[in-house]
Amino acid sequence: MRILGRTGASVEAVSLGGEGILRTHGRSRAAVPMILDALREGVRYCDTAPAYDESQSYYGEAFEQLQGARDGVFLASKTHERAKDRASRLLDDSLRRLRTDHVDLWQMHDLRSKREVDEILGPGGAIEAAEAAKRAGKIRFVGLTGHHDPDVLLDAMDRYAFDTVLVPINPADPARRPFITTVIPKAREKGMGVIGMKVMSAGQILADGAASATECIRYAMAFADTLIIGCSSSAEVRENLSAGRTQEPMSRDEQRAFEARLSPRAQRYAYFKG
Repeated sequence: MRILGRTGASVEAVSLGGEGILRTHGRSRAAVPMILDALREGVRYCDTAPAYDESQSYYGEAFEQLQGARDGVFLASKTHERAKDRASRLLDDSLRRLRTDHVDLWQMHDLRSKREVDEILGPGGAIEAAEAAKRAGKIRFVGLTGHHDPDVLLDAMDRYAFDTVLVPINPADPARRPFITTVIPKAREKGMGVIGMKVMSAGQILADGAASATECIRYAMAFADTLIIGCSSSAEVRENLSAGRTQEPMSRDEQRAFEARLSPRAQRYAYFKG
């Protein structure tokens, strides 16, 4: 078990992402059983977002079916709205879809420019919605996410005491606009929890046969408290959880070798950067 920064939450190296089969419409017959299997396997952190199609609704249905499951997980959602009123309404909709009275972590989703940082932190911005939601017991912690430009996250982190940061972590990161050597050290200095995403570059690394899921997980484990990985089946959930529970993070020498091996396709595996 690992501690998610100053949230104090106990998490595993691998957690359940809100994408994969969960980022769909009309797939509850496949998506909900996968969530239920993950919960029964003991997953501790669950990720979702309003932008992920019906992901939140699938989680809500699963929590309703498996009594007590909601209380056993650290539940994270997000807001892509930058203004206070719209963000507040989106949070209320998230709670309705998730069939819960609170989320543990509410994140400012996919910040891409300093103008957006100004918006959320300015008068009438989404951070005011977050502070009000904390007082009302609708959220416990506030985080931020981004995969476009590390400088944007660094700016936001200098201006507000976020509890967590969600960033891409895969072997293509060092090639351009790295998050691993910029955002993550800053987060550690501030006592923030670090969550990794894009661990397999939305599955492209696996599809190319460039590396295995276990290799990607071992690499990213070295930098984050937990990794959110979207899955398409219960078998993938079990495989990823097993890797997180039985494997060791890569050593620095292993990391460098892995980065060098995938460097010819680094641009492809960091497609999400600006």
